[in-house]
Amino acid sequence: LVRMKFLQLLSRKPGKLELLFQIPFSQKQFPYLRLATSTCLHSKKKKLNSYEQVDQEKYKNLVYSVTSYKTSAQTPETIFEEDNFLYGPPDKHRPPAKAETKTPKNWVPLINPNKKIPLLNSDSDLPRKISLQKTKMPSVTRILQQTISPQQAFYLERWKQKMIQELGKDGFAEYTKNLFLQGELFHAALESIFLSEEMATKEQGEDATVSGYLSSVQHVLKDISEVKALESAVQHETLQYLGVVDCVAKYRGQLCVIDWKTSEKPKPSLKNTFDNPLQVAAYIGALNHDANYDFQVSCGLIVIAYKNGFPAHPHFMDPDLCSQYWNKWLLRLEEYLGRN
Repeated sequence: LVRMKFLQLLSRKPGKLELLFQIPFSQKQFPYLRLATSTCLHSKKKKLNSYEQVDQEKYKNLVYSVTSYKTSAQTPETIFEEDNFLYGPPDKHRPPAKAETKTPKNWVPLINPNKKIPLLNSDSDLPRKISLQKTKMPSVTRILQQTISPQQAFYLERWKQKMIQELGKDGFAEYTKNLFLQGELFHAALESIFLSEEMATKEQGEDATVSGYLSSVQHVLKDISEVKALESAVQHETLQYLGVVDCVAKYRGQLCVIDWKTSEKPKPSLKNTFDNPLQVAAYIGALNHDANYDFQVSCGLIVIAYKNGFPAHPHFMDPDLCSQYWNKWLLRLEEYLGRN
């Protein structure tokens, strides 16, 4: 009611109303208020702020992760997600960086270019079996054992200590002795298979120690033919090392150096066989540079047999793979010679 009377009083005296609003809108006291009412100033072009042009929606997650103290420390995964969000996915066509590969200083080819192969095979029906002669040359096994990597040596030592803890020193010695004995019996049984099927069948039935191993390799034996050497010594006449190959024969039509291995654990991949591929490559190179053999080999085969009769794992090494392991073997040989 009081407000209505006040407005009625002001409407009767227009001069009073003009005086009332004259002071608050004075230019001296509130100069900035004229900007809101002046159409002339409002039509002028505003000066653009560069920060207002930034796509804030695009960067809000990054800003929040940097400024918020409640978030956890960034991980490589979150950084990758942010980079992918800001800059787009990485270029998939960019070639990956190649790891530096060492090359042997004294490189000798795996295949002997100077070896003459007779046109007609003079091989007899029996495979060759050359005895190992006593010499100062180091064996392939010795070279690999003395140049084993620190990581592999650590795992082998840890396995040894674990077995000693379970079996005791005497028990572990008996365990390793039995392993070697089983390996020797297995190789002898395989040799008898290739020399005489009747003898092999009889031995397989009598000796329960190797019966599981022989059952394990039955499907592999079906693919082996034309055995050329059994438990035969080879030596590299240029690089001066030696070894004994288990078998040289054709596997599915490819002439191979065959290495028979026994294992208590499954080894379905070649990488599970540790230094065995280097051993096979070393034997191939030695055989190719040994004058006692009038043929050359470019492939390898590692057969992992199991005592429980589980089907063996055959790991075939083609010429390219053999060449790769041959280079690795030459590096290990150089390392050995550098220490001795």
